[in-house]
Amino acid sequence: MKAIVAPQAGGPEVLTLADVPAPVPGAGEVLIDVVAAGINRADVQQRRGFYPPPPGASEILGLEVSGRIAGFGPGVTKPFTVGQKVVALLTGGGYAQQVAVPAGQVLPLPDGIDIVTAASLPEVTATVYSNLFMTALLQPGETVLIHGGTGGIGVMAVQMAKAAGAFVIATAGSDEKVATLTSYLGADVAINYRTQDFVKVVQDHTEGRGANVILDVVGAKYLQQNVAALAMYGRLVVIGLQGGATAELNLGTLLAKRAAVIGTTLRGRPVVEKSAIMDGVRDHVWPLLANGTLKTVVDKTFPLSQAPAAHAYFDSGAHMGKVLLTL
Repeated sequence: MKAIVAPQAGGPEVLTLADVPAPVPGAGEVLIDVVAAGINRADVQQRRGFYPPPPGASEILGLEVSGRIAGFGPGVTKPFTVGQKVVALLTGGGYAQQVAVPAGQVLPLPDGIDIVTAASLPEVTATVYSNLFMTALLQPGETVLIHGGTGGIGVMAVQMAKAAGAFVIATAGSDEKVATLTSYLGADVAINYRTQDFVKVVQDHTEGRGANVILDVVGAKYLQQNVAALAMYGRLVVIGLQGGATAELNLGTLLAKRAAVIGTTLRGRPVVEKSAIMDGVRDHVWPLLANGTLKTVVDKTFPLSQAPAAHAYFDSGAHMGKVLLTL
C-alpha cells in the first residue's frame, strides 16, 4: 500500500510517499480503508524526532482517520459490517491507504457528518472529552480557560465546554482568530495572547476568582501564569509542550489555592482506556454533532501525496481548525 514515511527527522520536506507492507488485523482489530486522515501537533513532533511512537506502534504518522471497514481480525465482537463508514482513534499509521486498529477505538460516523470531514473528529473529541470532563470534571457554571482556542483541539474544546454550560475564555494569536472565537465558536471572552495579559483578563472577567479549569497546550512557558490564573480548587490540565517541558513553580501558590496540576497524554494509553474514552465520545459528543450543537471546523484538505505541503501549512500556524489529508 501507499503511505507517508519520514526516513529521518526534520522539516516537512522529509515526508515521502512510499510503498510499505499493508497491515494485517490482529486479534480484536478492524482493518480500515482510509479515506482521510487528520494532522495533529503530535505528528509534527514525531516528524521532528521529538515524539517517537509507543513500543509496538506503527512508525507511520497519523493518529486519526475516517474510512470504510475492509475486514476483521479474530475476536471482533462489535457489530461492524464490511463497507461501513467509520472513524478511528489510532496510536499511529493514519497517513496510509489502510490501517488496523482495535475495534474499541472505532466508531460509526456521527449522523450528518460526511466521511472526509469526519476525519477531523476522533483525536480532538477524545482529547477534549477525556481531559475536560473525565479528568478535570468541568461542571456547569464553572469558568474554563482554553489556550490555543482556534487550533484543532481548541475549536472543539471551546464548543464542548460551552455546550456543557461553562463560562468559556480562550486565547488565540491574532485579532482575526479572537473574533472567530466569540462570533463563530461561542467563547464568552477571547484573548489575543500576543497583546494581552491573559491572567489579568481572566481575573477581570471572574471578579478576581480565576479559572476553575485550564486546558493548556503550551506547557512550561505558561506554567507560572496558568497557576496564577487558577481559582481556588482549580485544575490545570497540561496536554502539550509547545512552550517547553521544564519550568519553575512556586508550590506555595499551588498549595494556597488547593489546586492541581495534571499532565496527560492520549496516545500512550492502553486500549481499554482509549475504548472507554471513545464510548464516552459516542454517547456524549456524537449527539451534539448530529443535532448541530457542535460544528466541525476543517480549514484545508490536501491529497496524501502533498503531505509535505500540508505539514508546511500546519507549521505556519495560519490554520483555524483541522488540516486533513485525503486519499
